[in-house]
Amino acid sequence: MSWGAYSGVMIATGLKFIAGPITGFGLGLTWYETVIFTWLGAMLTISLTLSMGKLVIGFIGRFRKKKAILFSKRVRYAVQIWQKFGIKGIAALTPLIFTPIGGSLLALSFKVSLPRVLFFMAISSLLWALLYTGAIYQLTFIREWFGQ
Repeated sequence: MSWGAYSGVMIATGLKFIAGPITGFGLGLTWYETVIFTWLGAMLTISLTLSMGKLVIGFIGRFRKKKAILFSKRVRYAVQIWQKFGIKGIAALTPLIFTPIGGSLLALSFKVSLPRVLFFMAISSLLWALLYTGAIYQLTFIREWFGQ
């Protein structure tokens, strides 16, 4: 396969995790190629977001017209997850709910050390990549939809 297909999976994963396995399937990649490049895309996005996170948070803050709502539903939900499960919960739900960018920024906001964030995000991303890719490659109606 070409690096264009691999990078397509990585970019799709960085934006919305499940989009990586769907893209890999649609491009005709094998399941293990899809798992590898889904995981790499998530980890690259997480690494970039963490390394530039403080800049991103500061940048967003400069353009915010009004003060952030401290007790919105989304913030309450994130705080509940943090209080119950810590970084393990944030990492586990990042591919499912938060996206790699959102989960990384959330971990930054709770001031978790970078090696700890990367460790738990790597485990979570690999498990979700295996789960999503396995499910997508096994569902026969999706195969028929894509004509494979």
